[in-house]
Amino acid sequence: MFKRFLDISLIAGILLGSGCVVLTLLGNPVNSGICLSCFLENLAGAMQLHGHVRMSYLRPELIGFILGSFVMALYSKRFRVTGGSSPVIRFFLGLFIIVGCSVFIGCPIKMIQRLASGDLTAVAALLGLVFGVWLGVRYIRAGVHLDRDRDLPRINGYVFPLFAILLLLFLFLRPSFIVFGQTGPAAMHAPVWASLAISFVIGIAAQRSGLCITGGLRNLFLVGETTLFKGVVAALFSAFVIAYLTGQFHLGLYGQPASHMEHGWTFLAMTLVGLASVIIDGCPFRQIIKAGQGDVDAAITCFGMLIGAALVIGWSIRSTSAGTTFAGRVAVLLGLMVCLAVVLFYRNPVKVPRRTRGQARIKGAVGSSQ
Repeated sequence: MFKRFLDISLIAGILLGSGCVVLTLLGNPVNSGICLSCFLENLAGAMQLHGHVRMSYLRPELIGFILGSFVMALYSKRFRVTGGSSPVIRFFLGLFIIVGCSVFIGCPIKMIQRLASGDLTAVAALLGLVFGVWLGVRYIRAGVHLDRDRDLPRINGYVFPLFAILLLLFLFLRPSFIVFGQTGPAAMHAPVWASLAISFVIGIAAQRSGLCITGGLRNLFLVGETTLFKGVVAALFSAFVIAYLTGQFHLGLYGQPASHMEHGWTFLAMTLVGLASVIIDGCPFRQIIKAGQGDVDAAITCFGMLIGAALVIGWSIRSTSAGTTFAGRVAVLLGLMVCLAVVLFYRNPVKVPRRTRGQARIKGAVGSSQ
C-alpha cells in the first residue's frame, strides 16, 4: 500500500512542485522558479531572436529537462522516434500556446507556483485552463484528432537532444553571439549547476511518469483516470508546503509579482493554452519532455513555441504588471479562432463514446513512452 501511494506520478509531482520553489529561493524570479514560456522567452533573447536584453538568458532548466528525458528514455528503452502528425498545425499551435502563456505571464507550471504562493490572480488562469481542457475533451469525444504519427529513422529523434547539448556548450563557453542580460529577469537565476541538476532529475521523473498539467485534467474529464491528476495535485501541494515553510507564501490579489488584474483576458489566454494543449497532446512542459524522448512532432511544437516566445517580446504581445496589451488581446482571440478552425477541419464524423474508468489507454498516460 505504501509503495502504491508513492507511485511515480506522485514523485514526479513532488519533485516538480518543490523544484519550483527551491529554484526561486536559489535565485530564479519570484513565483517563477520553473516557467517554460518565460524560459523560452529568455532563450529566444539569448539567441538574438528578439532584442530585449533584460529578457535574454540561456536557462539551464530547459537543457536539464530535455537531457533528463533523453537519458531516461534510452535507459528504459522507451526512446521511440515518431512523427508526421500534422507538423505545421503543431508548430503554430505551439506558437499560440506561448501567446496565451505570455498574456497570463506564465505557463501552467508557473500558474501552479503562483497559486501555491498565494497569488489569487492565478485563480482566473486556473479556471481558464480547466475550461480550455474541458472544451478539448468535448472535441475529442466528437472525434477530433490530428493525423496519426508513424515511425521515423532513429536519427530524427537525436536532433532535439543534440540541440540541447549545443545549448549546454553555449551556456559554458558563452560565445559572443549568445546574449546574457545583466539586469532585470535575465540576471535573476539560480546557480547553473543547481539549475541543471534539479531540472535533470525532474526531466527523468517526468519522462518516466508522463506528468503533464493539461494531460492530468484531460484524463480526469475524459475517462475519470486520476494517475496524472494526482501528480498535478502533488506538485501544487508540495509547492505550497515549501513556500509556506520558507516564507514565500503571500496570500493576496494585489501587488503580486509578475501579475496583472485583467482577469477576463487571463481566463481567455489560459483557455487558449488548455484547448491547444489538448489538441496537440501535452502542455509546454510535456512537449519538452516528449521531444527529448524521440517525438519529432513535439520537437516541431517546441520550435514553434520558441518562435512564439520571440514574437511575444518583439511584437509587444506579452503582458506586464500594468495589464495586457492590444496586440496581446488580438493574438489571444486569433489563437482561439485558429484552434476552432483546426477542430472543425479535423473533426471525425465517428464520435468517440464515453468510457468508464480504466477502459482506455490514453496517449501520454503513465507507462506510455509517447
